[in-house]
Amino acid sequence: MGSCFSAESRSPLSGSPLSPHPAFDYRKKRNSRKKPGSVDFRKEEQLHRIPGRLFLNGSSGVASLYTQQGKKGTNQDAMIVWENFGSRTDTVFCGVFDGHGPYGHMVAKKVRDHLPLKLSAHWEVNISSEDVLREISLNTAGSVNSEETALISADKDSRASVDLDVTEKNPDIFKTLKESFLKAFKVMDRELRLHTNIDCFCSGTTAVTLVKQGPYLVVGNVGDSRAVLATRDKDNSLKAVQLTVDLKPNLPAEAERIRNCKGCVFALHDEPTVARVWLPNNDAPGLAMARAFGDFFLKDFGLISVPEISCRCLSEEDEFIVLATDGIWDVLSNKEVIDIIEYAPACSSAARTLVQTAVRAWRYKYLTTKVDDCAVVCLFLDSNLSNLSYASNT
Repeated sequence: MGSCFSAESRSPLSGSPLSPHPAFDYRKKRNSRKKPGSVDFRKEEQLHRIPGRLFLNGSSGVASLYTQQGKKGTNQDAMIVWENFGSRTDTVFCGVFDGHGPYGHMVAKKVRDHLPLKLSAHWEVNISSEDVLREISLNTAGSVNSEETALISADKDSRASVDLDVTEKNPDIFKTLKESFLKAFKVMDRELRLHTNIDCFCSGTTAVTLVKQGPYLVVGNVGDSRAVLATRDKDNSLKAVQLTVDLKPNLPAEAERIRNCKGCVFALHDEPTVARVWLPNNDAPGLAMARAFGDFFLKDFGLISVPEISCRCLSEEDEFIVLATDGIWDVLSNKEVIDIIEYAPACSSAARTLVQTAVRAWRYKYLTTKVDDCAVVCLFLDSNLSNLSYASNT
């Protein structure tokens, strides 16, 4: 457990770098010229009025969602449920986003609003992996950093997260969505880099997202937010299946990539269990995740926004899926989370019940630590739709 950024320069573990890095001089100059501007509220209002698109506390015919501000300042978490996604009646998009840094709340909302649009657009176009790599080659003009290298190898790396039996039986939908996720995440991060109204140099966000079309599920994830599936075991008891990996710097593959890009990975003395990504020869700020949107001061040093993608064919035993930011997972286990959802008073209030339980857990588990922001999306699967509809109407 620990904040996404280290709050200040502190004494690192022995052997870690200490001297300032020139990137911070650039950041100071850049920030002195540029301040966050206004948001186009007219476009936002049009987007928020789309039928079936939910981003505030509440519930719908298939989902419950809830967020609550912690004690650290502005709520930097965001969430979304979009039914009839891409004009497909059997399709839903869900996501939660955990912002960090001075403008993390703005980055999280920006990604919440624009990533689904990009995903839908690329899904329609049905681009191929070759097109993705060709565009990268043209745009980088021979300059390849950790982000481009990771995307080039993403097709190979993400196969470890894919159920091969499922993809072989249903190759088209999974291949298309996988390519669309890769392209949408890439374009989203590029847009943030060029955005004039949000300073993303030292601000960013996680994103755990999913698209469910009929029985088919594709999950795309960057950062340490998490997706967990609740499914029935042979004895009809509910068990938790974690669908994503918390992409933190202490994972061997993530740490290797970061170090290969001249970034550093180490923990501070007062946070020995929280590995962070650091610039070379500098001990602040340190980022407690290995992948994120934004945070461009680290993008040349191993931080990437390439999603880890997993595919799954849902069964009748699968009950619901929980997407949540680390404000939930820092204090509750996967099993505790699905048990809380299972015994919530109603499906429509399931997300709120989970958040309120997590807040209470923060207060007795970490007496001297400020409660973190929490955001939860609970997507109920086909077998539970009748129960959910009744609960929502009630």
